[in-house]
Amino acid sequence: MSLVEKTAAQLQEMIHTKEITIAEMTEKAFDRIEALEPKVDAFLALNKERATQLAKEMDSVPFAERGPLFGLPIGVKDNIVTEGLVTTASSRILEGFNPIYDATVVDKLRAAGMVTVGKLNMDEFAMGSSNENSYYKKTKNPWNLETVPGGSSGGSAAAVASGQVPFSLGSDTGGSIRQPAAFCGVVGMKPTYGRVSRFGLIAYASSLDQIGPITRTVKDNALLLNAISGYDDKDSTSAKVEVPDFTAALTGDIAGLRIGVPKEYFAEGVSEAAKQAVLAALKVLEERGAICEEISLSHSKYALATYYILASSEASSNLSRFDGIRYGYRTEKAGSLLEFYMNTRSEGFGDEVKRRIMLGTYALSSGYYDAYYKKAQKVRTLIKKDFDDAFEKYDVIIGPTTPTPAFKIGEIIDDPLTMYANDILTIPVNLAGVPAISIPCGFDNGLPLGLQIIGKHFDEETVYRVADVYEQATDFHKKTPKTWEGAAQ
Repeated sequence: MSLVEKTAAQLQEMIHTKEITIAEMTEKAFDRIEALEPKVDAFLALNKERATQLAKEMDSVPFAERGPLFGLPIGVKDNIVTEGLVTTASSRILEGFNPIYDATVVDKLRAAGMVTVGKLNMDEFAMGSSNENSYYKKTKNPWNLETVPGGSSGGSAAAVASGQVPFSLGSDTGGSIRQPAAFCGVVGMKPTYGRVSRFGLIAYASSLDQIGPITRTVKDNALLLNAISGYDDKDSTSAKVEVPDFTAALTGDIAGLRIGVPKEYFAEGVSEAAKQAVLAALKVLEERGAICEEISLSHSKYALATYYILASSEASSNLSRFDGIRYGYRTEKAGSLLEFYMNTRSEGFGDEVKRRIMLGTYALSSGYYDAYYKKAQKVRTLIKKDFDDAFEKYDVIIGPTTPTPAFKIGEIIDDPLTMYANDILTIPVNLAGVPAISIPCGFDNGLPLGLQIIGKHFDEETVYRVADVYEQATDFHKKTPKTWEGAAQ
């Protein structure tokens, strides 16, 4: 087994037995990144000099003072600010922006002893489902370099799927961790809203955004969520709730556990391959003692429209701060202050960002607020109530993560409505604020499919327990893409 196929526990064992040092492991991570980046294009910036120096210093830390993630490499999505390391949110308007502080999750990674090796590509300001909206590059899916990795955390998912790093952080506003995790055949968790601090996350839609971990296995994912969870007084939406040891929930026992299967998640538009993969997964869980029953989340059909009104409205407000005055890109073609603002934003934002700013500004404008924004908030309440009602009877809800596997680069970039529909199965989770994970559950023409497991508020433990049982019973998470062949191990 090569280095990149090992779990966190196996890597720690190698370090503990002095089979490899942290400095050597970090060097190998950069060797692999340099070998695969020309194909995958997952990274926007590398932190090689600082990471290498840090790794050397960490080798002198006594083993007794090290945690389970100590010395392991991680990549961070480029909308999470990192002191001294360029952060752009993949937008021209933040080109060259060098933050003067770290996001809370980055502080927590450092406290856990993880080595940040670089920043990962994404759709501009997390707006997109394919990673084609980045100003800088298009990340490719390691399973088929002609297809997208998904979005907006496509760089984070592709980096893990290609074995460039064993861990990454993404952010999920409408499925931006789970959808690329499904497309790339890795494990992606969207925690409960408020579980992980958003301080230092460049906001797209503040009531929906949530940072979460992407890994190759469920246990590694739980370890990383352990590290980044917890109350933060710098984030007013951070929840004062206990953080359990999520790995302790991986008991292997789901006997008697009740699973709701929404009929709306198998409706028109969901491919036959995705349906059959999930049905097969449910059978595996039933064989291990779970009870599966069909349910209805009747307001799910309104989730897509509701999401794009609310998220775009929040984006139109959040992105008003990017005007070229305080940081980032500024136009050189302006004869007046008004022209400066107009040209800076016109040249600095991409088409998808402009589309959502205009949509949100319209929805919030006088005369239309009640008809669109206020009505969307009411529908959001109904969607959340669907989940609350379902969780009175069921422990988790399970369905496909995405309607189809990854599509070809450029295939639907000019069809935004079809592009938006890619998140149709993940968006309700963000509107309700509950946790959900995507894990590999099969393949369609060589491309991965994802199984989505949704839990109650702050019950990531049960989500992980079910995911781990399924992972232990199958081998989809052990498959590796052809891009691994010939790369540094």
